[in-house]
Amino acid sequence: MTAEEIRDAVRVFILEDALVGEDPANLTDDLPLRTSGIIDSMGVIRLTSFLEDRFGIRVDAHETGVENTDTVNAIVAFVASKLG
Repeated sequence: MTAEEIRDAVRVFILEDALVGEDPANLTDDLPLRTSGIIDSMGVIRLTSFLEDRFGIRVDAHETGVENTDTVNAIVAFVASKLG
């Protein structure tokens, strides 16, 4: 799976889960999602479930920190690293 395929899937999820009705153009790859409050703690749980289901990876609790989940870019890099 390419980084672009991961990015597309993550963007769709965020737009449908956290930014319902928002213009997709407003979701840039470096928009802070957690530190700005767009994704809260329950959102992290939904995001983690999505990543595990969609990409067949296991996300441990210590991997759900801001460094892996604050931006689309960070999420894509994290998933890509898990996929090897």
